[in-house]
Formats: sequence, structure tokens, C-alpha cells
Amino acid sequence: QAHFVESGGGLVQAGGSLRLSCVASGSTFWIFAMGWYRQAPGNQRELVAGVGHDGTTTYVDSVKGRFTISRDNTKNTVYLQMNSLKTEDTAVYYCNRMGDIRVWGQGTQVTVSS
Repeated sequence: QAHFVESGGGLVQAGGSLRLSCVASGSTFWIFAMGWYRQAPGNQRELVAGVGHDGTTTYVDSVKGRFTISRDNTKNTVYLQMNSLKTEDTAVYYCNRMGDIRVWGQGTQVTVSS
């Protein structure tokens, strides 16, 4: 069973940057597409960025040009570089597989102040 540990969140002013990291357990990390998801209070969890096993990426329109997802298969780690943060990016951020969701980790809180 895969487990995910997210880190790197915090409080940042609008326009600032954060880099999130997610370490996955297991030996098959490299096989799966991975995604970063977020959930704001009162909202459903949404996929904001995904990266395939081959490094191909996809983004929700609201983060295109500001967020960059990447992965290091040697470290079982997926990253999310977030630049030009906006108050509407405030949420708990999670990582998980894409299309084969496993148990959710605790996530990491990102708070963007105006």
C-alpha cells in the first residue's frame, strides 16, 4: 500500500513562492502518474497538476504558468514549485497517484495572505 508524506507548506504573502515535496513509499513509484491535489475549506478536492511516469505534465487552467510539477524517481519524490501565489491558492495540498487513488496523506497547508 502506497503512502504519501507531504511537506513544504506555510504562510506566504501574495506574489510569493513555495516548493512542496511529497515522498511516496513503495518500489513502484516510477510506474504511476502522480498528481498534486488541493482542498480549500468548503470546496471539493481538486487536481491541480499531474506528471506522468515519463515526465509529461498537465495543469488546471488556474495554475498554468505559475506552478511547475516535477518528479525524481530515484527519490520517490514529486515536487510542486508554486510561484506568483494568489490568495485563492490557499488550501491543503496533497499528493497521490492519478487514476489510482490511494490512502490520502495528511497534506500540507498553504496559506497565502493579501
